[in-house]
Amino acid sequence: MLLAFSVAPTTTADADGSVSDAVAAAVRIVRASGLPNRTDAMFTTIEGDWDEVFAVVKAATDAVAAVSPRVSLVIKADIRPGHTGQLDAKVERVERILAEGD
Repeated sequence: MLLAFSVAPTTTADADGSVSDAVAAAVRIVRASGLPNRTDAMFTTIEGDWDEVFAVVKAATDAVAAVSPRVSLVIKADIRPGHTGQLDAKVERVERILAEGD
């Protein structure tokens, strides 16, 4: 399973509204999990089985909840049993097609 998620506090003490510290706490948990992962400007994507992935999402959400009484969580999953290594493979397939078109 690939699971992309975004977790952030809905309130912040930062004058500019930044949620970076809370998001960094969540990403630390993802990286410590040992699961393949990638973080971009909008989502963190992790790869693993159902129980592994959702345990990490819960822990990351709990870390954000520790600094905010309200948390926003968005999840999108690609559930494809029997396939692993898709965090990179999906992107590589598209890049290969784009390169062939040049």
